[in-house]
Amino acid sequence: MTSNPIRVALVDDQQLVRSGLGMLINSQADLNVVLQAGNGIQALSALSATAADVVLMDVRMPGMDGIETTRRLMERIKAAPAGSWLAELKIVVLTTFDLDEYALAAIQAGASGFLLKDAPPEELLGAIRTVFAGDAVIAPSTTRRLLDHVAPMLSAPSPANDAHSAAVASLTGREHEVFVLIANGLSNPEIAIELFVSEATVKTHVGHILAKLSARDRVQVVVIAYETGIVTPR
Repeated sequence: MTSNPIRVALVDDQQLVRSGLGMLINSQADLNVVLQAGNGIQALSALSATAADVVLMDVRMPGMDGIETTRRLMERIKAAPAGSWLAELKIVVLTTFDLDEYALAAIQAGASGFLLKDAPPEELLGAIRTVFAGDAVIAPSTTRRLLDHVAPMLSAPSPANDAHSAAVASLTGREHEVFVLIANGLSNPEIAIELFVSEATVKTHVGHILAKLSARDRVQVVVIAYETGIVTPR
């Protein structure tokens, strides 16, 4: 049992959903629900006073939805001092169906991935731990399916895509190889095997890629890969 459980914030307008998720999460020794909120406004207020590590947020809520809440939290996260709990806060959005453009908008706003509300319990619990760890792959099949579905929208010309293309062009040859493998959903150990290098070397490349692309995590890297046409729908 870890001395510091992962602190989880639940944001959903349905109390029954919050209660069910809360009981499931609190049944795990390494996880602890530290706050619950019924909408985005409540969540922003509660997260001003209570520290959390991972936010599980419904994407569709009355008042302030999960997309706007994610945007506002990301503004706080970017302004937070390095090393603070807020600077490390991760957001996972919850949705009822996997081809949900709302979920995509939340990922583009800065969420680290999304989960279906009817996902198996072990998948939900695993996602919280994975997102908290930060360096693991957080592009489950549902995220990939969503991105495949909205790929034409993602790759439409835009100033942001031009900036991302320039950033991708700045990658070294080896970084570009790692970038493509990340975008295809490979984990660090898998990339290490594929490229015949150590996992430590892969981690170094991943750090450089995140910095050059101004990407917060691997999900953002995957989105950029779709936006720039490096990855196309399967």
